[in-house]
Amino acid sequence: MEDRRHRGRGRHRNPEGWGGPRMRRGQIRTALLAVLAEGPGHGYDVMQTLEDKTGGAWRPSPGSVYPTLQLLEDEGLVRSTERDGKRVYELTDAGRAEAASRVEEAGGFPWEFDGGPTAKRGREFGQSIKGVVVAFRQVAAAGDADQVDRAIAILNDTRKQLYAILAEE
Repeated sequence: MEDRRHRGRGRHRNPEGWGGPRMRRGQIRTALLAVLAEGPGHGYDVMQTLEDKTGGAWRPSPGSVYPTLQLLEDEGLVRSTERDGKRVYELTDAGRAEAASRVEEAGGFPWEFDGGPTAKRGREFGQSIKGVVVAFRQVAAAGDADQVDRAIAILNDTRKQLYAILAEE
């Protein structure tokens, strides 16, 4: 029997969902090289930069970023140094050439993918959701019981309205 406890949870539950498709395997390599071409950073910096560039639609996992960084280092495209207790990665000359070549060959950066109308709007959608979450947290923290109840009712009504859009013909 299917374990339903985690269905629908997690950042990548629907690879073709609102944020558009996941990056393909080769794209993580290109994305890391392209981000490091902008300047050195540690693994978390790179993940955060990629999330920012996609408007929150894609954040690579540590399980894809760190092994790829290690591979790039083994290939001489990236070098790492220890700074303030963190491993900071930067491109070598060969890495800069590889980054430029891969971006040119792909016709742009991996985060500029065209995954259809939902992917094109993914950044706007992500920013809207984040704004709603921030506003709700402020109401929950500073509002009285009536204000919190009204905020919950608004969110529930919004959910129903979104499903009604899908039910339209």
